[in-house]
Amino acid sequence: MIQSVKSVPAFDNKQQYAVIEAEVSAAVLEVLSSGRYIGGPVIDGFEQAFAAYHGVSNCIACNSGTDALYLALRALDIGAGDEVITTAFTFIATSEVISAVGAKPVFVDIDANTYNLNLQQVEAAITPNTKAIIPVHLFGQPVDMTGLMEIASSHKIVVIEDCAQSTGATWNEQKVGSIGHIGAFSFYPTKNLGGCGDGGAITTNDPEIAQRMRVIKNHGQTNQYYYNEVGVNSRLDSIQAVILQIKLKYLDDWNTKRKTIASRYHQFLSKVPGIIIPQELPGGASVWNQYTIRILDNQREIVRKKLQDMGVNTMIYYPMPLHLQPVYKDLGYKEGQLPVCEQLSKEVTSLPMFPELSSEQQDQVIYSIKEVMSLNSTLRTQHSAFNTQD
Repeated sequence: MIQSVKSVPAFDNKQQYAVIEAEVSAAVLEVLSSGRYIGGPVIDGFEQAFAAYHGVSNCIACNSGTDALYLALRALDIGAGDEVITTAFTFIATSEVISAVGAKPVFVDIDANTYNLNLQQVEAAITPNTKAIIPVHLFGQPVDMTGLMEIASSHKIVVIEDCAQSTGATWNEQKVGSIGHIGAFSFYPTKNLGGCGDGGAITTNDPEIAQRMRVIKNHGQTNQYYYNEVGVNSRLDSIQAVILQIKLKYLDDWNTKRKTIASRYHQFLSKVPGIIIPQELPGGASVWNQYTIRILDNQREIVRKKLQDMGVNTMIYYPMPLHLQPVYKDLGYKEGQLPVCEQLSKEVTSLPMFPELSSEQQDQVIYSIKEVMSLNSTLRTQHSAFNTQD
């Protein structure tokens, strides 16, 4: 039993930094003293290391995960009149970039157990205007890439993997970001490979696409001060690159620790009444960027408040699916069109998850959920019995 209430954060990167502080500080100071803060050998070194980690031939570092998706769409000449299929249950960056290039986001529903794309709905949504599919490996959980690539291949559609939350996750032992035509990554600090600021990267085995993205991300320059197209400024700075290259060495160990924590959550929460735990597909290996449960019977806010009172902090990803967001009202989606997305947005809660989460903290999370859900179950049973009395 938990004897005292201590606060368990939903996420904490301070402990991780403490372990690598000396290494990071020395590397950052070396970059600062070099005077080379944009481009150069530090960026080249990170790109080579990240490409090698994923088993691809090209990595293009950029300013953010959002830019990674945007650059991919730009390099494929996707724009006005085109459609891109994606999930409605994700952060808006995934669809935002589709809108930014002038194309139309086409939202489909998800699987209730994995929170990822429903592949049957993906295929049903394909039209002559469909130019790409963006699967999101949500919460670190890989999409069924075998099935998705079969669909894409049969319709000659490009696949851009959104790997923002899933660096190191695998499908059939192949890393996400190396299976589709392009992979897009975010290094926002809360990601399982997070920097000390914004950052992103793109992976691909297509040298022409890679070169096009390199041009677009640097103002469209083919040679210095010569431009063939309108580009953007989306460069990863050398300080972020050197930090990420250090962290990349530790990533597999950190991901293993996340998997161990997820296994404990599985073990002790799988039979707790009133919740549903996430499930991995056969062939998929999640890196558990989040561990997201479903709290049933409209009890989420009550349960989260009680957990907070017991020192357990949680997060909601995401409280409203994208197809119902005001920004997309012109697309004409109505409530009820994507029922799984809509239901899960009312139920999902992400538990504390980071590699340094101690056994004591894990125990507190598990104990607190069991206590809260057991009490809720008892109260609901008593309430039901009272209401059925004559």
